Parts: sequence; C-alpha cells; structure tokens
Amino acid sequence: MTEVFGYPVPVILGQLMLGLVNGSFYAMLSLGLAVIFGLLGVVNFAHGAFYMLGAYAAYIGLHTLGINYWFALVLAPLVVGLLGIVLERLLLRHLYKLDPLYGLLLTFGLALIAEGVMRNYYGSSGQNYPVPDGLQGVFNLGFMILPIYRAWVIFASLFICFTTWFVIERTRLGSTLRAATENPKLVQAFGINVPVIVMATYGAGIGLAALAGVLSAPVIQVTPLMGSSLVIVVFAVVVIGGMGSIFGAIVSGLVLGMVEGLTKVVYPEASTIVVFVIMAVVLMLRPAGLFGRG
Repeated sequence: MTEVFGYPVPVILGQLMLGLVNGSFYAMLSLGLAVIFGLLGVVNFAHGAFYMLGAYAAYIGLHTLGINYWFALVLAPLVVGLLGIVLERLLLRHLYKLDPLYGLLLTFGLALIAEGVMRNYYGSSGQNYPVPDGLQGVFNLGFMILPIYRAWVIFASLFICFTTWFVIERTRLGSTLRAATENPKLVQAFGINVPVIVMATYGAGIGLAALAGVLSAPVIQVTPLMGSSLVIVVFAVVVIGGMGSIFGAIVSGLVLGMVEGLTKVVYPEASTIVVFVIMAVVLMLRPAGLFGRG
C-alpha cells in the first residue's frame, strides 16, 4: 500500500477529510469575524459566545418548543442576530471612534456574561443534540466511512461562505456596505441610512456565528464553553488570512483545518499548536496576513 509520511494513503485522506469538517467551522466563524472587523473595525471577542448561543438556541428550541433542526437553521441565527443588533445599538456604537482595544474588552466582557448565564441555567456538562433524520447514515468513500451529516456540514459551510463573499465583494449591496464604512458622511449624503447598515452588518456577522453553532450542535456536545475553546483558534485563522479579508478568512479556515487534521496523524502532539505556529511564521513574513492589505 502506498504510504505518505510513513502512513497509508487512506489514513492520510481520511484525516484530511475530518480536518475539512473542522475547517468548515473555522471558515464560517472566521467569516463572521472578518465581516465585522473588515466593515466595522470591531474586534469581536464575543464571537465564540454567539456561536455557543446559536447552538443553545437550537437545543432549547427542540426540547422546549419542538422546533426541528431545519427551522432552527433559520430561526436561531435570526434570534441571536437580533440580540447582537440590540447590543450593537446599546453598547458597541459608542466605541466606533475609539481605539479597537475598547471594543475588544467590551466584547470579551459580554462573552463572559453569556457563558456565565448559560452555565447557571444549564450547568457545565454537555447537552446532546440529535442528528436530523434526513442526514443520518454514512457514505463509503473507499478510504473512509464519512457520516452524511459531516458531508452536509462541509457543503453548507462552503455554500454560505462563498455566497457571503460574493454578496460583499461582487454586488451593489456589498459596494454600499463598504462605502458606508469607509466614508459614512458621503454615503449619508446620498440618502442612505448608514447607522441601519452598520447595525445590519453586525447582526449578519453574529448570525453567521450562530448558524455555525447550529451546524455544530449534532457534531459536538452543546456546552457553555464550546465557544471560548474555539474562538482563540478562529482569531489565529483570521490573522493568518488577513484581518478584514473575507476571502482570506474562508481559505485560511478550510486549509488550516486540513493542516490540523494532517498534523494529528504525522505529529499528534503538535496538533493543538500548529495553527499558532503558522500564525507566527506568517506574521514574521507578512504582517498583514496572507490576503490582507498592508
């Protein structure tokens, strides 16, 4: 049997596929962060908390209101996105003209509050969310058995990520969004309500995090700390791709997920730090990130 790095090719391919699943979550979360930072200049450290709230919204909706997975994919991002809009109007909008450090500290505090509230009501133990009936079963890929739900996660993440990139970078709406954040007074002069655009942009970024939370709920256990354990890695992914670069966030998330998966085979001890090692190397060679503007 052909070997790569001393391991059979099916093992390598299987681990790359599992890494692509993790990379799909990295890409979606990084995308939301990149949208918020790129368009609003806010370092949103509460992003992991909104990811967690999206998963809990799906869990609570199922066990309390009987809302199934497919409706949760729509309702949870809307509910959590509206919560993000409320916080943006009440708190964040006062910090836009200040140093980004203030926004980082505020959102970090919001993350701690969200985690504390959910831990108080649901405890620290994980909650199981069932895989929907239509996505149960497996695919036999020859080199591995891939659960259908994980294949769905990859497809859904790629579709959402590249649709978001297309809307922001290739449509008139995206041009208006970018113009409203770069020169708000000029855009306001054309009769466009800039505060509403800013509010909607933040809500959309939060909604992406919540959507990633719903997608992850059947894969991992839903816990109050599920976001805090992931957001540090996601920030590293965003830095590697380039702060504010939407395309960079998507590509870096997918690639780094596979690199992390491959590292688990070749050198498992380094799998938890490989992303940060790559970040350090990228920052030394290209401080703006791989796709960032100088």
